Amino acid sequence: MNDGDNPMSKAHAAPRCTATSKRTGERCKGPAVRGWRVCRFHGAGGGHSPGKDHPSWRHGMRSREWIEARAEINELVREAREIERMLCGSAF
Repeated sequence: MNDGDNPMSKAHAAPRCTATSKRTGERCKGPAVRGWRVCRFHGAGGGHSPGKDHPSWRHGMRSREWIEARAEINELVREAREIERMLCGSAF
């Protein structure tokens, strides 16, 4: 039988999943999903998008936007304290 005749020849030639078992330490033998290094069982193409549509979304205070906003506020407070130290230090 020719390889062109076997419809599974492409699946057998596909790159293998890189996930390993915690219990045995052996690698998964499943074919990796195209564009991913793992198979569909080990997370290729899965997961939810981040944001309000995620099932574990609570209030958004730890979202990327809030973290960046807090970092900017903290930087402004540091700069204000540095200016205050400079002004108070030169007055005395």
